Amino acid sequence: MSTQPSKTKKITINTLREMKAAKEKITCLTAYDVSFAQLLDDAGVDVVLVGDSLGMVIQGFDSTIPVTMDEMIYHGQVVSRGLKRAFLILDMPFMSDATTQQAVENAGRFMKECGANMVKLEGGADQKELVETLTRLGIPVCAHLGLQPQRVHKLGGYKVQGRDLSEADKMLEDARILERAGADLLLLECVPDALSKKLTDQAGIPVIGIGAGNKTDGQILVLYDILGISSGHIPKFSKNYMQQAGSIQQAVEQYIEEVKSERFPGKEHTFN
Repeated sequence: MSTQPSKTKKITINTLREMKAAKEKITCLTAYDVSFAQLLDDAGVDVVLVGDSLGMVIQGFDSTIPVTMDEMIYHGQVVSRGLKRAFLILDMPFMSDATTQQAVENAGRFMKECGANMVKLEGGADQKELVETLTRLGIPVCAHLGLQPQRVHKLGGYKVQGRDLSEADKMLEDARILERAGADLLLLECVPDALSKKLTDQAGIPVIGIGAGNKTDGQILVLYDILGISSGHIPKFSKNYMQQAGSIQQAVEQYIEEVKSERFPGKEHTFN
């Protein structure tokens, strides 16, 4: 019997865990305003992320680094008004978690002012103590490994992460550490297919991929990319669903269907 959630019942952390256990793919998209949020909710998207990607697709910057807490709060508030069912995650923007106290205060604002169900943190084992602290305070955390856009200058650009054996081993260990620290979800960005499978098989928590192959427990893409309206470069791992859809609603529903049936991502969207 399928455990795929209904389109009316509120998605929770337990729902996502049950979907992983039942091998039901989790569908995720970004949103930045109430109209798109309501459309995604009505279409049946499981998770909505208010991503700091808004710095690039909404504000026109060449990275996510300029995005502020006040901007994330604003977009989080308007998106939350459009959701009844979907699980809501907000990105902690650059330098909003530089100290534990600062991170706790900012994550707390997301929960109280935006109705967030979870916050997302970039970083590996260096975030262990912060994840432990947020977990202890009842703030669910999504860890983010692989390509981390806030650290793009340190990483030397937007490149696939984990192709080197030592990098892969470190990512596997980082994932173990963050899960033990209390992370409830793991996002992998631009990670080779074989490594993302190892990470997903190892994890006791759901793993969501973007540019990480189709062996993860779910997929996320930037909404504007799947609608073909992002300015500039559309990444290899994305797909324009508007090319064959008659409406935005149909494009989103097609994305959901292809993720659920494991037709997306295909080999052409995957890194080896």
